[in-house]
Amino acid sequence: MLRPERMSRVSVTGSKRVMDDAIEAVHDLNVVDVTDYDGGWEGFAPGDPIRGADQAAEKLVTVRSLKSILDVDEEDAGPARIVSDEELETELEDVRQRVNELDDRRDEITDELRSVEERIDAVEPFVELGIDLDLLSGYDNLSVAVGEGDESTVRRELAHLSEVGQYQVFTGDGDSDALAVFAYPAVDLSDALVSARFSAVEIPDVETVRQVGDGDAVDPAAYVDALEQRRRELESKRSNVEGQLEEVRVEASSFLLAAEEQLAIEVQKREAPLSFATTENAFVAEGWIPTERFVDLVEGLQDAVGDHVEVEELERADYDGEGHHTSREEVGGDHPGGEPTAADGGKSTDLRSDGGRTSEARRSTSDLRSDGGHGSDRPMSGGEPPVIQDNPGPAKPFEALVEIINRPKYSELDPTVILFLTFPLFFGFMIGDLGYGLIYVALGYVLYSRFESDVIRALGGIGLWAGGFTMLFGILYGEFFGLHELGEILFGGSPPLHKGLSPEYSDYALGWLVISLLAGVVHLTIGWIFDFYENLSHGFGDAMLESGSWLLMMFGLWTWIFAGAPPTGAAPGLLYGSDSVFNGHPFEFGFAGFPEVVGFVALALFFVGLVMLVYGEPIEGVEFLNVLVNVLSYTRLAAVLLAKAGMAFVVNLLFFGVYVTEETHGGETVEAWHFGTGGMPEAPAAGETVMFHGYEVVNVMFPGLVHSGALAALLGIVVLVLGHVLVLVLGITSAGLQAVRLEYVEFFGKFFEGGGRPFSPFGHDREYTTED
Repeated sequence: MLRPERMSRVSVTGSKRVMDDAIEAVHDLNVVDVTDYDGGWEGFAPGDPIRGADQAAEKLVTVRSLKSILDVDEEDAGPARIVSDEELETELEDVRQRVNELDDRRDEITDELRSVEERIDAVEPFVELGIDLDLLSGYDNLSVAVGEGDESTVRRELAHLSEVGQYQVFTGDGDSDALAVFAYPAVDLSDALVSARFSAVEIPDVETVRQVGDGDAVDPAAYVDALEQRRRELESKRSNVEGQLEEVRVEASSFLLAAEEQLAIEVQKREAPLSFATTENAFVAEGWIPTERFVDLVEGLQDAVGDHVEVEELERADYDGEGHHTSREEVGGDHPGGEPTAADGGKSTDLRSDGGRTSEARRSTSDLRSDGGHGSDRPMSGGEPPVIQDNPGPAKPFEALVEIINRPKYSELDPTVILFLTFPLFFGFMIGDLGYGLIYVALGYVLYSRFESDVIRALGGIGLWAGGFTMLFGILYGEFFGLHELGEILFGGSPPLHKGLSPEYSDYALGWLVISLLAGVVHLTIGWIFDFYENLSHGFGDAMLESGSWLLMMFGLWTWIFAGAPPTGAAPGLLYGSDSVFNGHPFEFGFAGFPEVVGFVALALFFVGLVMLVYGEPIEGVEFLNVLVNVLSYTRLAAVLLAKAGMAFVVNLLFFGVYVTEETHGGETVEAWHFGTGGMPEAPAAGETVMFHGYEVVNVMFPGLVHSGALAALLGIVVLVLGHVLVLVLGITSAGLQAVRLEYVEFFGKFFEGGGRPFSPFGHDREYTTED
């Protein structure tokens, strides 16, 4: 649970004569993460792909290209089917030809359409000028320029050009910036008008315009009309081609998905030898497998190739926090599950039975794994084992939250279970409302049940748990969309907990602040205990210096504070003394803080921890105040609780209104707030007494839109709905993000590094094809 599944490094050694059958068997089992051979063994070379690998890869590229052109996705899949080699030859070629022809035609039309649209844009200034195009070119002694610019600036620049004897500037209609400039004698106007910020455009070729038009038309408006007509024709043709492509997509999508899967499997199998170490007659493959599945591997290969391969379990991996071996468990003897391993002969095969040809591999691999006579195995390549997180079903969705940071390394503890236990608790505590919780649960259920994506389903599972805890705390607070009627119904008006907004329960606001601090101490303690456990691989002394020092500092500092911070007495009254939140304000625990002597002992422990920290890692000494700052960071739990409660209160205040009464609680007269769900009393005038529901009304905070006429009530409904939707959304963005921040920054930062490699077995889970 806190560790990934135990992994074993295994070796399969055999004759090349049975290599294809062995690959097929291992692929069907789908349990071995194959290690790539790094070329480090003398006398062995990486294997060559099985015959037909290149052809299968080319077909796979073709299928994926066709899928992309036709925009085929998993929703287009039909029933699982068998895809034969004949289909991959004939049907694939037929689809390829049809799609490529239509796609080429679409590209041609699109290119021409783009050209037409560019020409329409280019001739727009000429339409605005209203000058026939044949009047803008063909002169020997005149220069003509057309473009956009400021008329007065262009005229000023032309007047200053000594080489221009005469000029004329024509403008377009309305607010157009289009200009046509004629100058005599002929000069290069493009250079002359640079300083006038004149943007020239190319004048269309008159002959081209006549070809597009009716043969004589040189009017730019007529030219645009002809281009527009051509654009409509091209769009119609493209639409027709796209319709034909859609027909092909409907016909071929199921085949393409199945063909892609079948070819991906074929390529995976045929290219497998590239990861093997091979000689002329033998092959050696290594990989990682869940230890409990080793027997399945042995039996699968035994059934497939009999005595022509040898399967060995080389080691069962245990690593320390730095990826070094802490132990190498010998695998001789009985394997878990009662089956003997290949290493002790129970399921191992004798390669010498293969005419002596594969004994070469057995002798060679045995020699290669001798590490200078120390007897340890030399793997094909380095690196940690892959990681399969081993969490109970309810905690599985929270693996997605962990992987946002990184997958745990094989050598470190997996925090998923702690995240599962604390994240929904933090979230539910901060929102704490039965109505909001029901919506969160409903949204989580939709995400979990209606989507195929593992990530979205994981978010749905997280939403279910977070919503469930929101409902639980909502019941304890007695709140339903910020209203307190639930407390009236379930607890007779006195729910077990209060958020602390109302004056008569204001002590709870400070109480939740202290509870947040204690939650931080507990949460951080778990993190440093995890770190302590991982550092034990370096020895108890190192673990104490690296992790135990922080625990001593944190417990010492906060025990000192809860003892009144002697001798300064600077601890806040809510933590120590008769006004302590645990001494009846609001929690009846009778705790007024630790004795002063305990405080001095705790302070001494803090300094002992600080000395240990500096001795073990001097640079970390500058961060010693983290034991204070990190715990204070958890006060955001209480802050978000009060903020969200306040927002819901304001929404209900605007709709229902709130009146204030004087009531007696615990022998004290206090003011109490009530929503006007059962009516709204009149505000008492000076010297008057207004009774409502048995209590004296002292003030009407706001009469409420629902009590202010029909039009105001309609407006109030809009405010009520939108306000609660806003609170609901901000509950996710604030409570969710703050809870995640506490997990990632405060908790994970104590022990978690991440960087594990996901388990990627050699095999394929079929979705669109079947072998039966």
